[in-house]
Amino acid sequence: MQLIGSLVAALAIIAVTIAVVTSQLGPYKEDTEAREQRQEQQEERLEQQEEQREEAEDGRED
Repeated sequence: MQLIGSLVAALAIIAVTIAVVTSQLGPYKEDTEAREQRQEQQEERLEQQEEQREEAEDGRED
């Protein structure tokens, strides 16, 4: 009887640990990070394009 109680307690601890870790990391953390990285790269490209346009416009004005 004590063995069964210990096993139930151990399983409960494992279940809680898994739930806590999953909630902190999230099942799609890697997807979220990849999406954020792609968004940052896109923003950088847009900034570079804008700078190139401004340089081109400055060149035309000279």
